[in-house]
Amino acid sequence: MKRDTRIVHGGRAAAKAQRIVNPPVYHASTVLSPTLAARRESQVARASREPGFYYGRSGNPTARALEEAIAALEGGHGCLAFPSGLAAIATALLSYLSAGDHVLVTDGVYRPVRSLCDRLLSRLRIEATYYAPLIGAGIADLMRPETRVVYVESPASQTFEVEDLPAIAAAAHERGALVLFDNTWATPLFFRPLEHGADVSIVAATKYVGGHSDIMLGLVTANEAAWPRLHDGFHLLGQSVGPDDAYLAQRGLRTMGVRLREHEAGALRVAGWLQGRDEVAAVLHPALPGHPGHETWKRDFDGATGLFSVVLEPCSEAALAAMVDDLELFGIGASWGGYESLVLPCNVPHSRSVTDWPHEGPVLRLHIGLEDTRDLIADLEAGFERLREAEG
Repeated sequence: MKRDTRIVHGGRAAAKAQRIVNPPVYHASTVLSPTLAARRESQVARASREPGFYYGRSGNPTARALEEAIAALEGGHGCLAFPSGLAAIATALLSYLSAGDHVLVTDGVYRPVRSLCDRLLSRLRIEATYYAPLIGAGIADLMRPETRVVYVESPASQTFEVEDLPAIAAAAHERGALVLFDNTWATPLFFRPLEHGADVSIVAATKYVGGHSDIMLGLVTANEAAWPRLHDGFHLLGQSVGPDDAYLAQRGLRTMGVRLREHEAGALRVAGWLQGRDEVAAVLHPALPGHPGHETWKRDFDGATGLFSVVLEPCSEAALAAMVDDLELFGIGASWGGYESLVLPCNVPHSRSVTDWPHEGPVLRLHIGLEDTRDLIADLEAGFERLREAEG
């Protein structure tokens, strides 16, 4: 089946057997065994990582349906659902790293992951080294005998450089390291990391999978070799996701294909308009020619989504506030991937440690929702007018 068809039909086999369109929501903590012998058999099966339902924390049919759908889209051996994107990332890293290990992390990583590495992993005697997002095969020079994981996020958070995953994966695998990839921006609709060399793909389903700004959820998909340690880490750390959030993620998944194409088209229209503004120093969008990693994006990705950044010419804080505070359609808020448009100021130098930032003006991260882009552009145009008036 083609990808859009898998989005609609994945994870629905059990429900279809009962002629039900949507998998039902199972609220459950206790799973009963009919006999003591059956109880012993279930404990053996659980220890052997066999699929099944043994206790509420080990999964429920609602979450399992979502996991099966995502694993099929990602092309992985198995998928697990987590209560947030950061929980998914933290568990994945802790599943593959031990005291004395070394992890390479992209300098463009999501800021909370940097905090996780610097404040938690360091306490566990796991050292993190940050690398430039465009390093490609050059990452081989940073590998150590104790390097166990390379953590990639592409496009980069806030600045959207696109990394050469096949080159990075080849260098990592040659030295026995695993590659973990944050695929939240593209989703498995527009990029499949496991097909390009990654061992593990991570998606914050809070964003585009859910699509309606009403859930917190993370998803981790692994290939067959990486699956056992991820599975064990999931259970050892007591991770689980509520059935209601899993159900909402499934509901969002069914329309993700059509939504992402609208997000893509709208973002490209707004980004193209922004490129012509005198107030704009740069538009950071992977699909725009000249963007760092654009050729890699064209080679590996099937599309772009609705999130990108714009760098303004230098201006005062008061002028920036005059522009942003009175925007009518762009909410000021973190997260993204919902139907509504968002704007968020970014402190890029504060989020980097090994790459130089060439711009002096403020950076605004924009998420283009599903509104009519003519209205969004008019809202931004009025904002620029307020910025100019405030600058005098």
